[in-house]
Amino acid sequence: MRYFLILLILISKSVVSANFEHDLADSALERTNFNIRYDGSYFSMAYPNGDVPENVGVCTDVIIRAYRKIGADLQQLVHEDMANNFSDYPSKRIWGLKRTDKNIDHRRVPNLQAFFRRNGEELPLTLQAKDYQAGHLVTWMLPGNLPHIGIVTQLVSEKTGYPLIVHNIGSGPQLEDMLFRYKITGHYKYRPESYP
Repeated sequence: MRYFLILLILISKSVVSANFEHDLADSALERTNFNIRYDGSYFSMAYPNGDVPENVGVCTDVIIRAYRKIGADLQQLVHEDMANNFSDYPSKRIWGLKRTDKNIDHRRVPNLQAFFRRNGEELPLTLQAKDYQAGHLVTWMLPGNLPHIGIVTQLVSEKTGYPLIVHNIGSGPQLEDMLFRYKITGHYKYRPESYP
């Protein structure tokens, strides 16, 4: 009987870990344990698997590091897709760029939106909390026309019933009830091919 219970626990853990969206949400939740200074400066970094200094980051770095924790390098994935499809990205229109830049492209919300739209699933923008599930990516437009991005978790606010979001809006990675605080501009699901 004891071995049956252990086997049952092991099976249930393997089923849970096979759920990509929950693994991504858990990876994002882990980011809230890090003390990160908000810094959107341009950094030169290694490629692939390059990163800004571990004690700094912005909203996109939460996404990049959450995906990296589960084995996907958005720096490389975004760069390769942009290199082959540059005109599908807003880099020329917004920043006047004529080619890719491995140091910054993946750290810009509009580029991540283009990447997720092209390589993942673009989901409806609604005001129904139930439509935003763990592991979904949401983008917003903040006051001053500042694009922002976060990851939906499986945790729910006791006050509103809305799913809680992991994001970095200036005070490091935080878990907050902010899904409908700003205008939603994108809603995506992206599971990398490399994920088992």
